[in-house]
Amino acid sequence: MLRKIKNGLNRILNPLIVRETSLRLTHKFLKSKSQQITSTNKKAIVFAPHEDDETFGCGGAIAIKRSQGIPVKVVFITDGRYGRPSWITPDNIISHRQQEATDALNVLGVTPEDIYFLSQEDSKLSDLSPESHQELVTKIQEIIKNFQPEEVYVTYQYDKHADHQASYNIVTEAIAKSGISVEILQYPIWGFWQNPLLHKLKKQDLARTYHLPIHQVHQQKLKAINSYKSQTPGLPPSMVEQAASDYEIFFKTSTIKNK
Repeated sequence: MLRKIKNGLNRILNPLIVRETSLRLTHKFLKSKSQQITSTNKKAIVFAPHEDDETFGCGGAIAIKRSQGIPVKVVFITDGRYGRPSWITPDNIISHRQQEATDALNVLGVTPEDIYFLSQEDSKLSDLSPESHQELVTKIQEIIKNFQPEEVYVTYQYDKHADHQASYNIVTEAIAKSGISVEILQYPIWGFWQNPLLHKLKKQDLARTYHLPIHQVHQQKLKAINSYKSQTPGLPPSMVEQAASDYEIFFKTSTIKNK
């Protein structure tokens, strides 16, 4: 009996199970407490730290806009080189991930001329030298100024991945320097893949949490997710399940205006 109780407790307290459960329950909670929104006719830029984040986090939002002829550009900040399964060689992983991204975005309605690969080294965004950091901010600032988006999608500022947090900081810095007004929608990927006691989500954050139903483009998003065959087998099941759901979660940030 004691052994059964011990095994049961070990299963309940297993860190992986805790994280899986946290991700599933938090997303359900956020959907139940958030406000429902519909897609707008505002042109948008999506910033993704890695090739797959854009589809997992806001592939439905992209597909809805493109189905309505609304311009969308997608910018990949890193080269994703360390998300490499054993069957892809180090020499081929960057081009392979870029091709997967191009294929996924084609499914969602984004053409190659609207895709940017900035090719920063994977997992190094938070360790850039001051000069490299400024160079990257300037590149993103130029893309923003040239396109003049009305909405910007970027990873959640508290996502549990250093590149995702750095992407938020770099993109918002570029927006602040760009001289435009824009609405920012943060999309969580790894944000709730952790012990729920460590969540940085606060009660007041619920006021800026929204969910977007994507029923009309759900099959498109599932097909786009399937384009990332090098990535999905290594991801937590709960993350893939969430990405495959028929809604997307966003945190809206107040419009940033350059002063």
